[in-house]
Amino acid sequence: MEEQRGIRKAGIVVLVVLCAILISVGLRLNSYRNRNKPGKGYLSREWTKLELILNQIQHNYVDSVDVAAFIEKTLPAIMEELDPHSLYLPPEELRTADEELQGNIEGIGIVFNVPNDTATVINVVVGGPSEKMGLQAGDKIIQVGEQTVAGVQMPQDSIVRLLKGPKGTQVEVGVKRYGEKDLILFTITRDKIPVNSVDVAYMVTPQTGYIKLSRFSMTSYTEILGALANLMKSGMKQLIFDLRDNTGGYLDQALKITGEFLDENKLVVYTEGVHRKRQDFYTRKRGFCYNMPLALLINESSASSSEIMAGALQDNDRGTIIGRRSYGKGLVQEPVYFSDNSGLRLTVARFYTPLGRSIQKPYGNSSREYAFDLLDRYRHGELLQEDSIPKNDSLRFVTPAGKILYGGGGIIPDVFVPLDTTKVNDLYLRLSRQNLPIRFSMEFADRNRKELSAIDQFEDLEQFFEIHKPEPEFLTYIRKQGIQPVKKEWEECGDIILTQIKAYIGRNTYLEDRGYYPYLGRIDNVLEKALQIMEEESVAKLTESASVLPPVGQDLDK
Repeated sequence: MEEQRGIRKAGIVVLVVLCAILISVGLRLNSYRNRNKPGKGYLSREWTKLELILNQIQHNYVDSVDVAAFIEKTLPAIMEELDPHSLYLPPEELRTADEELQGNIEGIGIVFNVPNDTATVINVVVGGPSEKMGLQAGDKIIQVGEQTVAGVQMPQDSIVRLLKGPKGTQVEVGVKRYGEKDLILFTITRDKIPVNSVDVAYMVTPQTGYIKLSRFSMTSYTEILGALANLMKSGMKQLIFDLRDNTGGYLDQALKITGEFLDENKLVVYTEGVHRKRQDFYTRKRGFCYNMPLALLINESSASSSEIMAGALQDNDRGTIIGRRSYGKGLVQEPVYFSDNSGLRLTVARFYTPLGRSIQKPYGNSSREYAFDLLDRYRHGELLQEDSIPKNDSLRFVTPAGKILYGGGGIIPDVFVPLDTTKVNDLYLRLSRQNLPIRFSMEFADRNRKELSAIDQFEDLEQFFEIHKPEPEFLTYIRKQGIQPVKKEWEECGDIILTQIKAYIGRNTYLEDRGYYPYLGRIDNVLEKALQIMEEESVAKLTESASVLPPVGQDLDK
């Protein structure tokens, strides 16, 4: 038995070596389609030795080896020996990752959720294949092709894979529509679907605009310029830019967007690595909003390009960074593409803020520790108390205006706002765990579909809720689910639950996210803090301006 284990272990070692050799050979033979910079053109003696081992295996190993299958299994493990963000991506994963960043995917053009083991259409992309065929918000997807997808515990990702596909291919979708007894079948021809990176842009107050950017995709800069122009037409004098949960994307988009909030010739970020000389990235012109009052929102899931933007603004004494310490991903990945449509995301350098702060948090101890960093932050109290944020005096920096900043991983905000747990009680957790607010919202929207489909202004949605108040129906709904809310508990969390319900229902209208985020903003303590700070700064500026005016009647020429 021990001998068999030893043989298996030896075989694994040999095959891991084999994979490492194949990577090196692939790189040396230039088997990828695109590379940013040429390599050295030779391998070190250690890699040559591995090639000799490969030759021995090929000619003398006792059994045949399914190299292709084994490579797909072991390459991710090999990449783990480097850093947490160097990745091997098989063909399908690479295609999906590229599509999302490029700002378009190929599919049928719907947004859906699975609140109760049945995929329910939330929105239909305007001008997309599904809208042209007549799919509607509220339709429940029962079949895709000949496969039943409702009531079978199918994961949402699996349903997405069934619906997506190359442009020009067809898929048959069977839906159950409210008020209709029979299944409705649609044959939909897939097409390219634009994916917007600006989730929403609207006026929070008569003078304050709000933009939420979900990622830095290929179209983000163009989307941001359009959003800024529209908000300015609506009277925007100051802006709240939300990068919470934005995990990054294209560097060039981050540079362009950040540049719109800085003056010309300002350093935004620089990169440097063992095999990459320092490269500085400056703004080329005065930004469109270079002097507009600005608040930038970040949290523990803001990463990469989001941190580049936050760090650049902070180091240049521009705006106010509000929220919680960002994720801490400051490694530069170069794409390497192979002829089988797979590829690598290989780390080649680190990002540094203009003052020289490394954005990357430490990752040397263990991959598990790195993966559970956010959970550790919560356990140590960092998401709830500002004093728990680690600050290393040896990594202390000072901006030109005298602001003290710290390096060591992630961007520490100027103004800390904790997770809002004040109204999270047992009733709230129970309702959320069972997904009851979303499930109720879907049913409520179905019952009022005719009126909701006519709403295209947020003010009309507000009037709708004045007439159709969700609270009585929701309380009846949860009682039927076996939940008897205690009056005190409902008073503590009811306003949050009802606001969430309005947001979910608003998303089921033509407004889409413009009917969703304005409601969520009313229970968002970070957004509330940003508004408070901007109001205080505005009052302070008015006071300062008034203090330098001459007394009434005084000759201004004297």
